[in-house]
Amino acid sequence: MASRLIIVCGLPGSGKTTRAKELETRHGAVRLSPDEWMDALGIDLWDEARRAGVEALQWQLARQLLARGLTVIIEWGTWGRSERDRLRTQARALGANVELHYLSATVDELLERVQRRGMESPPITREALLGWMQIFQAPTPDEVALFDAPTPV
Repeated sequence: MASRLIIVCGLPGSGKTTRAKELETRHGAVRLSPDEWMDALGIDLWDEARRAGVEALQWQLARQLLARGLTVIIEWGTWGRSERDRLRTQARALGANVELHYLSATVDELLERVQRRGMESPPITREALLGWMQIFQAPTPDEVALFDAPTPV
């Protein structure tokens, strides 16, 4: 059985963690979430430099796990196509299948979910979400076609 990389893509509040945990259970996978690592280490979730460092460490670990034939879930948001392309290409070079699970929601749904979880300090605002929606590069059908078909949850 080939290794598998599952990329869970979406904005804050889109349901990435819920979906990633479901997939983790279903596949006996290793789930990598920078928010959880940063929180456990007492690192400010808004510290972009440290987030980049955590994600780099997680990707190093992910490649080792994929090379051993395991299933890895990346729960980073992966807002840009170039990031998703890099992950897909590097995982395929290791012989892994690669799935993309894209989750979207309205701004009202996103805001309600992030307010309910209350994880971020300062809290995420509607204005921030609207701004992020403008810069987020949602996967196009052409991009989705480059990935293996997602396994059902």
